[in-house]
Amino acid sequence: MTAAARLQLRGVQKAFGETEVLAGVDLQVHEGEFVSILGPSGAGKSTLFQLLIGGIRPDGGTIHFDRAPLHNGTARFAFMPQRDALMPWRRILDNTTLGLEVQGMDRRAARAKVAPLFAEFGLQGFERHYPAQLSGGMRQRAALLRTIVQDRDMLLLDEPFGALDALTRAAMQRWLQTMWKRHRWTALLVTHDVREAVFLSDRIYVLSPRPARVLHEFHVPLPRPRDASSSRLEEASRIEAMVLATLLTPEPAGEQSS
Repeated sequence: MTAAARLQLRGVQKAFGETEVLAGVDLQVHEGEFVSILGPSGAGKSTLFQLLIGGIRPDGGTIHFDRAPLHNGTARFAFMPQRDALMPWRRILDNTTLGLEVQGMDRRAARAKVAPLFAEFGLQGFERHYPAQLSGGMRQRAALLRTIVQDRDMLLLDEPFGALDALTRAAMQRWLQTMWKRHRWTALLVTHDVREAVFLSDRIYVLSPRPARVLHEFHVPLPRPRDASSSRLEEASRIEAMVLATLLTPEPAGEQSS
């Protein structure tokens, strides 16, 4: 196991009844790294997240975090689903403190911890608004604030921008890049969007159709911040084309591209 890897999956297998979902998945995420998982629908990407947060157990293989076996109930991950899951009857301030309150923190203390972050997340002045009064992008920023304020070791992002329109999604991707560069969160993203994965990631794992295995690991050497300069667009387009080719024409397991 690589010493610098925070998360390490080796040969992870999972089946539901007679349906084999994961057929020996290997991947790793290093400290401060942004890694994405791409694959066809039903390939088991969300199943991987359920294994990490303890919703289900693997049938085979190993999962280690900081070189120790990951056990059910180990609170190492902050999970953000595709939908913002904000409670419509709670104001934004109280939505963002929800995770802390569930962990047992007093509401007053939770509010004090969250309050200084509203400006950084572009939500200052909206603390007492209800979710229905916010735009889609603002709701997603509130959901991410609720996620990161829990101070977990790693972020799990399950298509967090999938429900947004194209323009809002692009703006949120640029915003997330800025926030990640500032805080250097360790993050694992599930997405169907090849361009999003290339724009945000240090590395990308491409999964095969179910039962899933890793077809390719792509390294994304583009410098940050990733802007619209012609040379960077050309390199990003080249990587996107290789990722798409892998998704559309699965290759034998074990081959990797950098």
